[in-house]
Amino acid sequence: MSKFHYLQLDVFPARRGGGNPLGVVVDARGWSAADMQAFAAWTNLVETTFLLPSSRAEASYRVRIFTPTREIPFAGHPTIGSAHAALVTGFVKSANGMLVQECAAGLLPIKIEGNDFERELFVQAPAARVADFTRTHPDYLAAALDGQTLGTLPPALIEGGRRWWVAEFAEEAGVRSWQPDHAAISALARADDCLGLCVFARCRNTNYDLVVRAFPAGVGIVEDPASGAANGLIAAWIAHSERSGALSRGYRVSQGREIGHDAAITVRIEEGDVWVGGRTDIVVDGTLSWPLSDS
Repeated sequence: MSKFHYLQLDVFPARRGGGNPLGVVVDARGWSAADMQAFAAWTNLVETTFLLPSSRAEASYRVRIFTPTREIPFAGHPTIGSAHAALVTGFVKSANGMLVQECAAGLLPIKIEGNDFERELFVQAPAARVADFTRTHPDYLAAALDGQTLGTLPPALIEGGRRWWVAEFAEEAGVRSWQPDHAAISALARADDCLGLCVFARCRNTNYDLVVRAFPAGVGIVEDPASGAANGLIAAWIAHSERSGALSRGYRVSQGREIGHDAAITVRIEEGDVWVGGRTDIVVDGTLSWPLSDS
């Protein structure tokens, strides 16, 4: 039976236990893709990641990211949590307050701010673009939104590391109280080959500026408590559409309260680049016993 260092983390918590859980296997050399998938299915977390030595000189480390059913190229909370795990376990050392993550989405810079319990990490989100609307299915989007009162920005299908429909609601209360039709969101995800639908609204609150909810039906998840990649795409849409608006340089996000979580995500927009980040707490730090396929 092979043994490995394993961490379970709470990523983006506004309070203890309020963030998005993540499992991280530290130094997963010797694991096949089938081994990784089998373990991710067993943990049954939204994502489980596997830290590996980098294969490129520019990178600090490499990470592979798995949902319970498949490998994915990039996701926000696994990136922030994996970078935190790599630092605290000594798997990597930072250089000038930076790391570079190698993943299937490419090389992603990560900024490190603060130390120990006050540390916050920020990943530069992959470049995003608006998808070709001529290839989308507006009837499926209308069914998923189900007559909700929309906000300033029109809905958009945004690609960048992931692919999401994003839609602004007129009021925070509309996002908080929404009872979505999950079957309609799943149909939208299938029709447009995307993760699903992410909705947001602007807020008048001293602690956050946007409320966000994300429904990644495309990977079989009903609702995500804290979505770094989805928030990066929302920020890209805001940066593209409102270059001098109140949110054009960044903002704070509240997510997850509707499903019993309480996440806080910080978004920064710097010269068109989107950085998404926040805190991570270690919840479990132990030894994993897991049989590898060649053991």
